Amino acid sequence: MTTVPPIGIAQIFLEQAQSLCRGGELLPGGVMELAKKLQHAADTSTPLKVKLGLDPTRPDLHLGHTVVLRKLRAFQDLGHQAILIIGDATAMIGDPSGRSATRPPLTEAEVQVNAQTYLDQASKVIDVRKTQVVRNSEWLSSMKLEDFLKLAAKVTVAQILVREDFDKRLKENRPISLHELFYPLMQGYDSVVVDADIELGGTDQRFNNLMGRELQMAYGREKDPQMVLLMPLLEGTDGKIKMSKSYPDHCINLTDTPEDMYGKLMSIPDPLIARYELLMGLLNEVQLEEQARQMQSGELNPRDLKMHLAKYLVSLYHNNEDSEKAEQAFITRFQKRDIPDDIPEISLQAGTDLPLTGLMTEQQLAPSRNEARRLIQGGGVKLNGEKVIDTETQINFAAGTSLVLQVGKRKFLKLNFQ
Repeated sequence: MTTVPPIGIAQIFLEQAQSLCRGGELLPGGVMELAKKLQHAADTSTPLKVKLGLDPTRPDLHLGHTVVLRKLRAFQDLGHQAILIIGDATAMIGDPSGRSATRPPLTEAEVQVNAQTYLDQASKVIDVRKTQVVRNSEWLSSMKLEDFLKLAAKVTVAQILVREDFDKRLKENRPISLHELFYPLMQGYDSVVVDADIELGGTDQRFNNLMGRELQMAYGREKDPQMVLLMPLLEGTDGKIKMSKSYPDHCINLTDTPEDMYGKLMSIPDPLIARYELLMGLLNEVQLEEQARQMQSGELNPRDLKMHLAKYLVSLYHNNEDSEKAEQAFITRFQKRDIPDDIPEISLQAGTDLPLTGLMTEQQLAPSRNEARRLIQGGGVKLNGEKVIDTETQINFAAGTSLVLQVGKRKFLKLNFQ
């Protein structure tokens, strides 16, 4: 059934708006308001300014970021101006969205190191040559006290405390640091500076993004302030927690090696396959309905779907040759249960007790001894194929002995005792 657009809105702009909003939530006004913006932009030859802000709190972007980056690329492909804001100033505070405790502050040096690779990683999705890339330190770091006080005067304490995470922490008597209250003001002020027409974000950014709209109106843009398009959050490999830089163990990073990316994708729970396929742009809703029918009837195997998904995404963020190699490595390592031939080796002194948790930490097989203990308790550590069950295990073998230490599904280390 063909949708008839309201008088004054051309069908082409209504279809564009529907396509751009697909999978997301548009606030306020909905599809019709966006269609009007798109038509006005075309009539006046004035591209819409579409803003996306990313805080470099860690050095890597992950697949969850690509959900909104792909939406930014969709606007870009229609000829609109993509504005990527590297939030180097806001990252020093840390976004309190969804947090039950205050984030530890980052130093300026840490933030700058993290920001260095963001553009290269984002270029895997958007056309950076046609993107306006700015850092919000350009305006936030140079604000005078009187300017900051004027900004703070635009919003009441009640408006800030109404946000869900702050309200929850207050009720639970958890502390809220004063600087956290400034975060939505600073992010919202970005929209004032770049004069955004559309702001993109995840669903956890609802409050921050709408604050940008409020501040635009407070600074004189009462007519036609920015709209907000919120995209769903992609779960991490555990299928429960959102993919987030705060939970690195569950992240699939764009900087992961092809083999690691492929292996992580193969580890996602089966119920998550369709969500990944949808949010990564592999299948649409109609195709997913047919796929669900075929899975229920037994025509499709979840393992095969994950292999197709993994190969597609490795090809997308690396290349076809790497995806082929990653698939073959996975088949060799996991489907045939073989240990790869090219694993790293180290030499250890025979006759000396060495705590296994310490070895795992020193060889970067675990980020800490506590995490090493957790991996052992979870059955994720093996010596020559046998699970290690004792977290206090000491490594001590005779000279000339070699064995393979396996941590998780993808990390191997050959131990040679001399």
